[in-house]
Amino acid sequence: MTDAAMPAAPRRRGILPLAVGGVLAVALGTAGFVAARSGLLPLPAAAPAPAAAPGRDAAFVPVPPVIVTLGPGSRHRHLRFVAQLEVAPAEAAAVERLMPRVLDVLNGYLRAVEPAELEQTGALFRLRAQMLRRIRTVVGEGRVHDLLVTEFVLN
Repeated sequence: MTDAAMPAAPRRRGILPLAVGGVLAVALGTAGFVAARSGLLPLPAAAPAPAAAPGRDAAFVPVPPVIVTLGPGSRHRHLRFVAQLEVAPAEAAAVERLMPRVLDVLNGYLRAVEPAELEQTGALFRLRAQMLRRIRTVVGEGRVHDLLVTEFVLN
């Protein structure tokens, strides 16, 4: 058999291109993480938190305890929720006068939440954001800076 009649052997590729690609992928991923973590890349915030800036005065308005009976599908029977509203000192009296509306919106929202959602990991962060949005709608935009949850007990 001559060389022309023999089928050409498939060209064998080495592992070198794969290894180089893997090293480059890890290096670029690490560089992107470091750039994002250090603030070199402007990334949108997950949720803007207009918390009090250092040096800015803040007053805290207590929210009376809210106790919600959970439905039959829950492992727990009750939810006890207590919080504080962070407001500007000049707005504290106005927010206190609107506390019945705040309690109404919190009761309505917490009763509508599925018991399984309350037991999920990270549920408090989602619930807090939803409650803060509803409170701001009730008392007026710009009055409440933050909702500080002091008790969130399922029993």
